[in-house]
Amino acid sequence: MGLSKSDRKLRIRRRIRKVSFGTEARPRLSVFRSNKEIYAQLIDDNAGKTIAAASSRDKGMDAKGTKTEVATAVGKAIAEKAKKAGVEVVAFDRGGNLYHGRVKALAEGAREAGLKF
Repeated sequence: MGLSKSDRKLRIRRRIRKVSFGTEARPRLSVFRSNKEIYAQLIDDNAGKTIAAASSRDKGMDAKGTKTEVATAVGKAIAEKAKKAGVEVVAFDRGGNLYHGRVKALAEGAREAGLKF
């Protein structure tokens, strides 16, 4: 019998986290996608601290449009916060999600705003 959807996602997440590690110079851009919202964090794994965070629930976020358009706006917001924190390059952690749809839109929005990964 095959893996359930949640078990498969957990296995992929563990596989990604084995190689994706955030430092102060190159933090990890972690993405969490729920059914309604999307969240992004810049994490320094050495210090165990979050450098910056953005989500579709933030007050300044314009939550109009489709979920994909909102994800693009979150990507641009996290890139702006990263630049204010002095971060230019990140390691992308898709968190067990496929690089498709809202996760891809967030990544492309961050790239448009000048983040490199």
